[in-house]
Amino acid sequence: MQLKTSKLARTREPVPSRTGTVFDRLREMIITLELEPGAILNRQELQERFGVSSTPIRDQLLRLSEEGLVDIVPQSATRVSLIDIGKAREAQFLRRAVEIEVARTACDLPERHFIHDLREIVDRQRTCARKSEFQTFDALDRAFHARLFEAAGVPDLYALIRQRSGHIDRIRRLHLPMAGKMQEVIRDHDLIIKAIAKSKAEEAQFRIRDHLSRSLAYSPKLREKYPGYFAD
Repeated sequence: MQLKTSKLARTREPVPSRTGTVFDRLREMIITLELEPGAILNRQELQERFGVSSTPIRDQLLRLSEEGLVDIVPQSATRVSLIDIGKAREAQFLRRAVEIEVARTACDLPERHFIHDLREIVDRQRTCARKSEFQTFDALDRAFHARLFEAAGVPDLYALIRQRSGHIDRIRRLHLPMAGKMQEVIRDHDLIIKAIAKSKAEEAQFRIRDHLSRSLAYSPKLREKYPGYFAD
């Protein structure tokens, strides 16, 4: 397959922490498919975009490589990695196992303000769904789950899992624009909130398991539609 070239704008990122920006912004661009699987990353373009020298670019690309999001071939191209179904399955297994326990913990919490926060996030997702604002909807989806981990007292665990979730996250992002998918996510989130609000731990765990299993189950159809995005 012929590698895609990146579509990097020439403008610099107007933020103070440049090295952090290189990693965070590039990771976001990869996860949201702004940089497509297989896209070549031109280091000179990256230096110009972020206003940094070659060393920070190299270092942050190495970090992305450690997460499996970038393939670095010495003396050759650096590119966005193709989606690996095996790695996506492993990440799903990890996240599902942990988040099921997070849901159980959330059911036992005496402080319930986080439920209001979750409902507010879902209300904002409804607005995004009506406007077909996929990027914001996706960010709110991550905020929903991050809030659950925060409520359970393990926010750093969510960040750790996210480091291993680049492949499954890209599958979910591919799945999101499919007809009815955003409404399905909203429905799942509502059911999770209701179960936790009623302290029904088994139901909450079931809803989390079901919710986190959908996109990978749909991946064969996504692979048919986007064959160039997936590794063999």
